[in-house]
Amino acid sequence: MAVGAGADVAVGVPALAGAPLVGSLFELKSDSLGTYLRARQRHGDVVRITAGPPGLRAELYCVFSAEGAQQVLASESANFRKDNPFYQEVRDSFGNGLLTSQDEDYLRQRRLVQPLFTRRRVDGYAGAVAAETAAVVAGWEKAPDGIVDVSEQMMHLALRAVARILFGTDVEATVDVVDRCFPVITEYVLRRGYSPANIPRTWPTPANKRAAAAMDELYAVCDKIIGERRAAATADGPGEDLLTLLAAAKSSDDGEFDASELRDQVLIFLLAGHETTATSLSFALHLLARHPEEQNRAREEISRVLGDRTPEAADLDRLPYLTQVLKEAMRLYPAAPVIGRKAVAATEIGGHTVPAGADVILAPWVTHRHPSYWPDPDRFDPERFTAEAEKDRPRYAWFPFGGGPRACIGQHFSMLESVIALAMILRTYEFEAVDTDIPVSAGITLRTDGPARCRVRRLDG
Repeated sequence: MAVGAGADVAVGVPALAGAPLVGSLFELKSDSLGTYLRARQRHGDVVRITAGPPGLRAELYCVFSAEGAQQVLASESANFRKDNPFYQEVRDSFGNGLLTSQDEDYLRQRRLVQPLFTRRRVDGYAGAVAAETAAVVAGWEKAPDGIVDVSEQMMHLALRAVARILFGTDVEATVDVVDRCFPVITEYVLRRGYSPANIPRTWPTPANKRAAAAMDELYAVCDKIIGERRAAATADGPGEDLLTLLAAAKSSDDGEFDASELRDQVLIFLLAGHETTATSLSFALHLLARHPEEQNRAREEISRVLGDRTPEAADLDRLPYLTQVLKEAMRLYPAAPVIGRKAVAATEIGGHTVPAGADVILAPWVTHRHPSYWPDPDRFDPERFTAEAEKDRPRYAWFPFGGGPRACIGQHFSMLESVIALAMILRTYEFEAVDTDIPVSAGITLRTDGPARCRVRRLDG
């Protein structure tokens, strides 16, 4: 709950011990996810972490309970904004789209975009997902020694799927550019977003110039396709790809997107729409590769429900165990492992006061492993997500898509794409893990710090 004037000093918030001059700076840089886990284990559900030298020191107020996450994201979300340096760096690189915009900008964008993400509309993209999955998986027959890196392959699949849905026939023109430019830009965002001080972007340093060149190339291809699509829509009527629908979105109250706003939405959809789904798919496959009994159970369900036909949107409800597998993978490896906010009012959370102006950290990575909600939390167990098990669990014990008024607008699309892709892949190939321990770190999304290789065997071969 919000607290009154005079409560702007955190009282009784336990602090994680760090080095005398720089606090937990080096621990956060080398292993932020492990640092947050240790903070909860040692000090509980609200912990203060300091990082950086005097004068440049950051104080992070970490909230690890499901109840605290619900306060920050939903019941008291007005007290918490996306005003931290990290979100500003994302805005400066990927635009002021739905992920980063705030206040009236966000509400207007959400109203214009919402009709394009209804369940019925999203279900219409199932065919495109199936086609891209079939194309990617077909290439595995020629994999050297039958080994594929599922992290790399699922990133490629998810990018092609979202680009096809966004751009239609222009998918080939965008995939290569995104593949080349996104890594440069995301590394730049991460380096600046977590640095205590940054030089201006306009200074001609090698890093600034590399990032500017990547952004120029990415913006140019988006602007070119947007211009062509708007011209085609005027001449021939609207098409069905998402970009055309975005360009045509309008209302009497909110107007329509101009070219710059369209580009911002496209860039955010490309960023959030492929990296998050790729993460979920990668770890679902790798976990199944390490757990053959669960892999066989999922495959039996797929075979019984689908036979030889191509999966459709309606099959999501007919594949409950496969959905449980996916949810458990998203519990253990949430694509957004850390969520940041800025407190604009002092707020009581878990018996502690988080002061106005504080940088607040939610960590699905930690909450999804909280022993109060998840017995034996590191164990892979899809049975955690039966309907019976879910109904007795706090709403925000599992929140891979965020929550509240800023919940991810694309969560149904992500689940649709993931279930269809998993069904097609597992029906075709058997998986065995080659790399059994996959190091990860928190980037803009969760990322692997090494290969996630599996040996695949075609089942009808």
